[in-house]
Amino acid sequence: MGGPNRRSVYQRDDGTWANKNDGASRPASIHKTQREAIGQAREMLENVGGGELTVMGVNGKIRSKDTIAPGPDPCPPRDKEH
Repeated sequence: MGGPNRRSVYQRDDGTWANKNDGASRPASIHKTQREAIGQAREMLENVGGGELTVMGVNGKIRSKDTIAPGPDPCPPRDKEH
């Protein structure tokens, strides 16, 4: 496998939420709520050995970043979110 696993959750133009691998051209899954999309993205990252999850807010700006175990956390002392 090349680089680290990275996924993003963002709101689409139609109001649904997408769970997308950062290297992919299309979302892996579409959900009615942001919570569902985050849950699916987290589960997918756990299944491939961890990685980085980026969640965008409704305004399109990064709302949250999280390292899903067992991926290496780039900033372990400063990550107080989870």
